[in-house]
Amino acid sequence: MNKILAWSISAALAGFLFGFDTVVISGADKQLQELWGTSDAFHGSVVMAMALWGTVVGAIFGGIPTNKIGRKNTLLIIGVLYFVSALGSALVNDPVSFAVFRFLGGLGVGASTIAAPAYVSEIAPANQRGKLVSLYQFNIVLGILIAFLSNYLLRNTGAQPWRWMVGVEAVPALVYIMFVVFIPRSPRWLISKGREKEAQKVLHIINPDINVREKLAEIKHQAETEKTGENIFMKKYRFPLILAFLVAFFNQLSGINAFLYYAPRIFESAGLGESTALLSSIGIGVVNLLFTLLGVFLIDRLGRKQLMLIGSIGYIISLSLVAAAFFLNWGGLWVPIFLFLFIAAHAIGQGAVIWVFISEIFPNRLRASGQAFGSSTHWVLAAIIPSLIPFLFSSIGPGYVFAFFAFMMLLQLFFVIFMMPETKGKSLEELSEELSINNQQVPITNN
Repeated sequence: MNKILAWSISAALAGFLFGFDTVVISGADKQLQELWGTSDAFHGSVVMAMALWGTVVGAIFGGIPTNKIGRKNTLLIIGVLYFVSALGSALVNDPVSFAVFRFLGGLGVGASTIAAPAYVSEIAPANQRGKLVSLYQFNIVLGILIAFLSNYLLRNTGAQPWRWMVGVEAVPALVYIMFVVFIPRSPRWLISKGREKEAQKVLHIINPDINVREKLAEIKHQAETEKTGENIFMKKYRFPLILAFLVAFFNQLSGINAFLYYAPRIFESAGLGESTALLSSIGIGVVNLLFTLLGVFLIDRLGRKQLMLIGSIGYIISLSLVAAAFFLNWGGLWVPIFLFLFIAAHAIGQGAVIWVFISEIFPNRLRASGQAFGSSTHWVLAAIIPSLIPFLFSSIGPGYVFAFFAFMMLLQLFFVIFMMPETKGKSLEELSEELSINNQQVPITNN
């Protein structure tokens, strides 16, 4: 188990860079707009959101290298993209070049949401899978916290602090590349490529107590039921496809990425000073980390569905209170407090569950394609929503924006109660069979 944990952490470090890369831009937000004199529309949709559009492309096409060259090689390429993006973004002198390098980092983020959860889900024992895959999410929020802290500490560094803020990411990117070099390949990917001897060795390391030949036969049998040429859009896979879409859709309609990108701006809109706003952002990172740890602890105990129920209720309460605070002009620390509650609800619910759940519900051969679909849905919305925030805040005001997010979370609650299945404790092969049979409306037995 120690080796599996080490490999899972190594792959999950892609999440650390994901979180750092996503949030580090928030500290440079206003500096860049003032430096280059860009309009709200250009600043929001190009300078700030170009990384997210890169993420969309990475999510759409990341399943191709994840399938073709393997999970491990894709994770290595992701590290290189992060490194080049960080250095390039720090050294440019115009908004277009900055956007291009941020786009490269976005490609890494998008591909990592496919390759890292797929890799960890395929090496993890069923009873530990939720915890190990959610290490990816834990690393995301650790990266977010470190980015907020880094932005605060570097706020007065040099004549242009933003260069240091975005450039420092090159250091963890190098560390990540060195870690990934030493992880083995996914046994299920190896089997899909006919490399059974290599797969046997990895399966034996993963769990020396199991009958490796039987496990190999089970995985091969599942692979044989997934005919060559099948795709996730076939009728038999409609149910997992709908599940992946809705989980990703509601994740972003909570407003989480809009908030993380513009946390200092939101706090300033609520009446806090610039320095206090940056400091409050660090508080967001701390709350996110603590409640993600709680989610990691509970996900294999309570299950995915229970965490989503808890998170949905927390979303509805917190977002309604944030909207009320803006409508009624509640000053002081009310908005940060309510948004801390919002982050806690996200961390223990959607944050802990999304990448675990999407990595579980598709069959082995189609896992990367299914993850690509879920991730693409997630990132298209994650690109569109933050792009609109500066315009929406200045036109209709933050109160209406947060009220809309609260309403969407009410819809998520209905989805969780009436549609979302529980996946904890079942092997990937069991889940694949159950969900595709569900789709064909054939009764599932316990035999």
